[in-house]
Amino acid sequence: MHEMSIAMSIIDIALSEAEKAGAQTIDEIEVEVGQLAAVMLESLRFCLEAAAKGTLTETATFTLINIPGHGHCLACQRDVAITEFPAQCDVCQGFGVSITAGTELKIRSISINGDNNGREE
Repeated sequence: MHEMSIAMSIIDIALSEAEKAGAQTIDEIEVEVGQLAAVMLESLRFCLEAAAKGTLTETATFTLINIPGHGHCLACQRDVAITEFPAQCDVCQGFGVSITAGTELKIRSISINGDNNGREE
């Protein structure tokens, strides 16, 4: 289950940023997860909650934002929705589709409280 190593990395990044800001708590972590990123959202949520135990992130809300898969067909020049690999154009049925969205896996934001005078980082 690679979701645990992803969750641990997310927690480590959040803790590092909180330390830099002198935070007392981390309220929310928003993570963008592409539909084509081979990450199971519910597994990632479970792993984040487990990895957060005993840290400043323990009471944080984990918001996972699903980014749909999209591509551009090189044959018919259409933008198409992609749900799986190999990516096939739903217009011309060609397989020459360049993925343009849906492979993301990144932290969108970390909301913290502490010595930052109420600002969100």
